[in-house]
Amino acid sequence: IVFAVFSTFARDNTVCQTKQSTSCELMNQGILALVTSTGCASASALQSLTDAMHIPHLFIQRNSEGSPRTACQFNPSPGGQRYTLAARPPVRLNDVMLTLVEELRWQKFIVFYDIEYDIRGLQGLLDQTSRQGVDVALQRVDRNISKVFTNLFTTMRTEELNRYRDTLRRAILLLSPHGAHTFIQQAVETNLASKDSHWVFVNEEISDTEILELTHSALGRMTVIRQIFPLWKDSNNRCMRQNHRISSLLCDPQEGYLQNLEVSNLYLYDSVLMLANAFYRKLEDRKWHSMASLNCIRKSTKPWNGGWSMLETIQKGNITGLTGTMDFKDSGSNSHVQFEILGSSFSETFGKDIKRLATWDSVHGLNGSLKESRIENGMQGVTVKVVTLLEDPFVMVAENILGQPKRYKGFSIDVLDALAKILGFKYEIYQVADSKYGSQLPNGSWSGMIGDLINKRADLAVSAITITPERENVVDFSKRYLDYSVGILLRKPEEKINIFSLFAPFDLAVWACIAAAIPVVGVLIFLLNRLQALRSSSAQTPSPGQPSSGVGSGTLHNAIWIVYGAFVQQGGDGVVASVALRIVMGSWWLFTLIVCSSYTANLAAYLTVSRMDHAIRSFQDLARQVDVDYGTVRDSAVYDYFRNKGTNPLEQDSTYAELWRTISKNNGMDYSVSSPSEGIRKHLHLPSAAGSPTCSVVEV
Repeated sequence: IVFAVFSTFARDNTVCQTKQSTSCELMNQGILALVTSTGCASASALQSLTDAMHIPHLFIQRNSEGSPRTACQFNPSPGGQRYTLAARPPVRLNDVMLTLVEELRWQKFIVFYDIEYDIRGLQGLLDQTSRQGVDVALQRVDRNISKVFTNLFTTMRTEELNRYRDTLRRAILLLSPHGAHTFIQQAVETNLASKDSHWVFVNEEISDTEILELTHSALGRMTVIRQIFPLWKDSNNRCMRQNHRISSLLCDPQEGYLQNLEVSNLYLYDSVLMLANAFYRKLEDRKWHSMASLNCIRKSTKPWNGGWSMLETIQKGNITGLTGTMDFKDSGSNSHVQFEILGSSFSETFGKDIKRLATWDSVHGLNGSLKESRIENGMQGVTVKVVTLLEDPFVMVAENILGQPKRYKGFSIDVLDALAKILGFKYEIYQVADSKYGSQLPNGSWSGMIGDLINKRADLAVSAITITPERENVVDFSKRYLDYSVGILLRKPEEKINIFSLFAPFDLAVWACIAAAIPVVGVLIFLLNRLQALRSSSAQTPSPGQPSSGVGSGTLHNAIWIVYGAFVQQGGDGVVASVALRIVMGSWWLFTLIVCSSYTANLAAYLTVSRMDHAIRSFQDLARQVDVDYGTVRDSAVYDYFRNKGTNPLEQDSTYAELWRTISKNNGMDYSVSSPSEGIRKHLHLPSAAGSPTCSVVEV
């Protein structure tokens, strides 16, 4: 009994043609079936050949350099008789990912796929999520992953990077195991990954060692989806497959050899068992066919007459092999597939343990739960001591009743009340003694609320505190609920009333020319009117009902009045009968139209710019000027930021050094303040007389 088996992965048409030529040589020698483990391009070429020759073809799809599979698109078979059977189950990764997204209730996530992945494989997932109103972003990852992150920092501004960091909190990685490991490492090293990130790695083929590498490199929660074969660990029939004994190297988990095989090789082994089972039943039924000896190069060659009978025998059979049950009852493909979903909890450490959360199979769907387990209700009835710092609108003092403890309100207090209600704890709240958020002192200790937490004077701190790397090293933070950047608080400039501002749109020379043009044009019209009158003096005197032929009554002051009326767009009396007068008046009207339109536009622009004009718009402007003194809140995150940037000898921008010199003058006592509210009061009540500097407070 002879059948042909070969395995390769084709990338171009030359390789495909080589495989066709090899198959033709095998057919010429005589075969009963063909088993291949190739890529989609080679499989499509071999399908055309086997359909034409009527040779049963068992195809095992091979991954492209470790990337997740996508479904192969085969050509329609002539006469509807397809001789190619897919031994490896269809790609069901979209179904598993959609179940995961629904279970986790994601409303927004991003999918990263490598350059080898066929994006058409995501069409089903995108259609389903679009109908459910889920926002899905796609981004291709090139082979040089470090360059991808370098380009992010060179092309994006700080605000865009913050939005991108928020997008990375929920991500699906359709990458090879090595590519995913490098990608996560780069995200962590560039501070784009956070403790509340959730990475989902999806790939049918990934080893236990690669899973541990991914889990240890990730920051936050890690979920892995991979294909499994549960019958491996069945000790009763570990090495027996329907009266066929499998080598212990393959079936015994203690040998460790089976786990190192690629999934495609496991299906290749089972495909050979499937053909052996079909041949055995053919011999039992005494319906054996002579082997096909075909010359596929000749056009006159007829296909194998026993091909369809052999194909039906293969389709009617089933085996239990290394990959579990294999049959071809579902439209010519093996439909039996099972996935396991491994996961870790949200954590700030890199040495997390990973465990099985659920399984998924093509019959029952999801078996298990992917939701993060809720906090055990061990805080029921516990009284928690909370330290806070007043800052509107996060923490404010509410109206207090005499003799009653001080009450607070605000956004952060609402969050604290909601947590207390859910977890069942009570709390006692007090204000920090030094009115500081917390910064590290020269002796290594901490001040403010951070110091109270470290010294266990408080169990919890609630306020508008900024998360910094230094603070994260000593205390744990919750998920951030508000992101906003550093701003400059400036007093609104006083509006100066100028009665001559109406003349500002035009220069003095322009106004002088306009003032001179009015009498000049008036005199010209007067002269032309007089000439017209002299020419018509011999004519008959007009009747009382007939209008005069000139502009005005022929006097100079009337002519100037007409010119001025036209300039202010009020018109004038009289009928212009002369062609010369019409030319002069038409030119004057056009001139007045242009002048009035330009004046209106310039006046609007002047008034708008005068409102928006301010000398300070950035830190660079603030550092260059000397008229305005500025400061920030002492011992705050912004204060520490300017200190680190201003005292860093490697900092190339001298702006921060200049800013720090002013902010830290006299240890920050001259211009900096103890709290944002003090800075606002100092800002509003500072004298603004001539020569007095205006204080500018930089605050979070």
